[in-house]
Amino acid sequence: MGRTEAFLGKSLFEFLFSPIVFFFLLFLGRAIFFTTLEIIRPARALSYRSVIANDLIASVAFVYVIFPLGLYLNNIFPGHHAYPPGVATLPLPLRVAFYLILADFGHYWIHRLTHMPFLWRVHKWHHWPKYMYWLGGVRTTLPDLFLVNIPYVLAFPLLDISPWWMALAMGAVSVLQNDWMHMNVTWRSNWLEWIFVTPRYHHIHHSADPQHYTLNLASLFTIWDRLFGTYCDPDTVPAELRFGTGTEENPVRLVLGV
Repeated sequence: MGRTEAFLGKSLFEFLFSPIVFFFLLFLGRAIFFTTLEIIRPARALSYRSVIANDLIASVAFVYVIFPLGLYLNNIFPGHHAYPPGVATLPLPLRVAFYLILADFGHYWIHRLTHMPFLWRVHKWHHWPKYMYWLGGVRTTLPDLFLVNIPYVLAFPLLDISPWWMALAMGAVSVLQNDWMHMNVTWRSNWLEWIFVTPRYHHIHHSADPQHYTLNLASLFTIWDRLFGTYCDPDTVPAELRFGTGTEENPVRLVLGV
């Protein structure tokens, strides 16, 4: 980052890497890159014009309301819990790997809980769209985000002692990961799915078919589904999937997650 700052100059560097500007530019890059891929190799026909307005509204609500409130609540619970000082001696790549594994393991179990009857209401809005594309996974309710954040907050002290830009980097990774898994792109990726969640892998989880509701719950690493009995092989599922909850919902309750 020192070389980048020297090249751009201090003022421009601080402007570009301020969170608001950084994530706005990231959004533009995501829109161009992922939409281009979807147009080149679409998995299913999709009219962006018919869905983009609602998804942009959901994005604005997430950025300016749900995400800030979720972080505020997560500062209260579970709060910040420092790791043993010896963690500081671990190489940064190792700490990043530990963070991703621990946080994703927790995410898997939180996600699994939100598909149980007593918590399904908080997660249902995420499954409401009847289509899949890179921005289609932006919907989340405040209680859903609060719950999903918990394992990431608990694991984050592994990175607290990292360079200042690590929070921006992990935020960007989280955003790109969410875009990637919901992308409307066709790509046979059997080899990659032994390790990572891919679009066709995650699309099964969004299927309107009830038998798929609690399958392929993993967010980053597919090993959790394989270990804990929620794995569905994409090769065994017809490509002509339908999406959505299959029910009519009160829109206010759906968005609030209550």
